[in-house]
Amino acid sequence: MRKLLIALLLLLAVGLGIFFILPGFLDREMNTVASPPPYLASDDAQALHKTLFVADLHDDALLWNRNLLERHDFGHSDLPRLLEGHVGLQVFSTVTKTPRGLNYERNSADSDDITLLVMAQRWPRETWTSLLERALYQGRKLREAADGSQGKLTLIRSGKEFADYLAAWETDSNRVAAILATEGLQPLEGKLENVDRLYDAGFRITGLTHFFDNEVGGSAHGLEKGGLTPFGRRVIARLEEKKMLVDLAHASRPLIDDVLGMAERPVLVSHTGVEGTCPGTRNLSDAHIQRIAATGGVIGIGYWETAVCDTSVKAIVKAIRYTADKVGVAHVALGSDFDGAVHTPFDTSGLAQLTQGLQEAGFSESDIAAIMGGNVRRLLLETLP
Repeated sequence: MRKLLIALLLLLAVGLGIFFILPGFLDREMNTVASPPPYLASDDAQALHKTLFVADLHDDALLWNRNLLERHDFGHSDLPRLLEGHVGLQVFSTVTKTPRGLNYERNSADSDDITLLVMAQRWPRETWTSLLERALYQGRKLREAADGSQGKLTLIRSGKEFADYLAAWETDSNRVAAILATEGLQPLEGKLENVDRLYDAGFRITGLTHFFDNEVGGSAHGLEKGGLTPFGRRVIARLEEKKMLVDLAHASRPLIDDVLGMAERPVLVSHTGVEGTCPGTRNLSDAHIQRIAATGGVIGIGYWETAVCDTSVKAIVKAIRYTADKVGVAHVALGSDFDGAVHTPFDTSGLAQLTQGLQEAGFSESDIAAIMGGNVRRLLLETLP
């Protein structure tokens, strides 16, 4: 009996050991690059890149138990690599729920793989059952990283904070601004007052849906793929009142239509592809590109295959060129989806390769400056509270 008990305890210990190391394995296996660093670019591209304010609208690094202040040899980003890539602003999104059997076409909301990941990464117990607490916890992780960065990482919550940061960046660009965003508004848990909870925690960009329909509206990957719910209309009004930017990434087409029909402020799409270069469930139609631009918003072009139909700089640049030709350079931005379980051409330290790609595609230096981050800088200065 004693030997059996020892054997069972050993099996339990092995099982728990595997359970707790699995997240690190998944991070390495799911957030990959086509080639490892260092990433070479031409002397001209490197020189231009060092003059640019670079902004990326989407990164999911907060989902993983990775210290943002330390360099890693896996995944796509951390503060040392952001600095090496000359990134001036990074939007960090908070992932709170993903359905089992996740796919791009049709997912229900009745399962969740993030719960096991949260438990395996030993997040606080309240995050095991609350999507709101998961978002708030990831927000705390970002604030703590900023607090411990010796001024190299700054969390931005207002237009004044951003203007002050930009003044400091012009003197010393060896620093990164961070903005908090949601990957879907399921953390509201059906309560309008939770918009205020997110705002008070520093969130300033709000993706409405992720891979499933939620209380706000339909996902491009959901079952119903509907528009705004009555609750969703109240949420949009509250977001605009709080001056929080609405992000239409992952939104169903009826949801995009409904939001554009009532939006009184610019909207953005943080990470996407466009149908004109890569047909797909969540890639934007020409009509939606034009209507989003008409609000004064920006469209962040993604780096992964489902967004641009290849894993290459050339494919990213092709989507950027298509979008710019449709609505003008002023409405195009970068939306990597780094650390979002995607395979990309490079990690964030390799962004000079994208600057070179834009040069080779015939974009002027001023156009490149706008695409690589100037448009996001303008939008945030105009819209942050």
